[in-house]
Amino acid sequence: MDIETKLEVIKGFSQEIITGDDLKSLLETNDHPIAYDGFEPSGIVPLHSGIYRAKTIKKMLGIGIKFNLYIADYFAFINNKMGGNLEHIRDVGSYFVEAWKGAGIDVSKINVIWAKDLMNDFSYWDRFIKVGRAFSLDRAKRAITIMGRKEGDALDAAQLFYPAMQVTDIFQMDIDICQLGLDQRKASILAREVAQKYKWKVPVVVSHPYVLGLRGQPPDLKTKDEGELMQYKMSKSDPKSSILVHDTYDEIKDKIGRAYCPEKIIDGNPMFNYLELFVLDDLEAPITIDRPQKFGGPIEAKNYEELKLLYKEGKVHPMDLKTFVADEIERLVKPVREHFEKDKKAKELYEKVKQYQITR
Repeated sequence: MDIETKLEVIKGFSQEIITGDDLKSLLETNDHPIAYDGFEPSGIVPLHSGIYRAKTIKKMLGIGIKFNLYIADYFAFINNKMGGNLEHIRDVGSYFVEAWKGAGIDVSKINVIWAKDLMNDFSYWDRFIKVGRAFSLDRAKRAITIMGRKEGDALDAAQLFYPAMQVTDIFQMDIDICQLGLDQRKASILAREVAQKYKWKVPVVVSHPYVLGLRGQPPDLKTKDEGELMQYKMSKSDPKSSILVHDTYDEIKDKIGRAYCPEKIIDGNPMFNYLELFVLDDLEAPITIDRPQKFGGPIEAKNYEELKLLYKEGKVHPMDLKTFVADEIERLVKPVREHFEKDKKAKELYEKVKQYQITR
């Protein structure tokens, strides 16, 4: 596969690349670079952690990139997820892996790495100290948004370690591409700066966009503040904002039916966010939206751009769009839900995790 095609695949799902030139150079000199994303095991798997992550991993594997899925158990412990119970956190980590299997990831083709194993080596902590010396305490405090906290939040001492630990992970795993959500950008930028300071390998940052919660986002929102923006993303700690991979078709329809979807508005509308991130790459043109006969019957759009135009013109009603989106999400979620119904290990893990206290 030629370099331009690989670049187009990555650009297709990324919101920001730092830098495009670095990525091109990496792909020209390394046929199989290593990318990673990390997850704190906590709660029940939502669309963005399960379906969206699976889609981007399969795309990267398809262009020859090796992928590490990092199960950040100690990070969840520091962040007081699952009540700070490490045994529960690790059960949730194993459950997450089962969700990715159900979403179509062949785990034999990726590396699943646990923080507990990566950190069980003196070299990790030697590197951690060097990383920690490379930036100030104030800089570490500004980076705590990566753990879902706001600048100025009260922290315990262990939580101050979090940014330096995440940066250390990148070098300990010898990562070429930090392929995380945009909310993890501060840690990835720190990694680039630390690498330049010590003349270590500088990772490329490929950030994918966050997935909107069901409540949507104000269409005229101008802020670039990460803490403010993150309140609009889908969160597994807020059931009213998220669709879970275990939701039944009726539950998906009910949640979508109550979601924010103003007439003629595209920006901040979660329905178009889900179409763009989850659905589009599977859709065959033309796109057909069912409408009641009294409103003209089914309407076809040649492509996504025409669908947006039809919606802006009021020719597609929010409820008809919601029905279409609900059907498409059901198509994506159904294999994951069935995996947990049919696979004994997956089912037992899910039953365990459902009983655990979920804490933010």
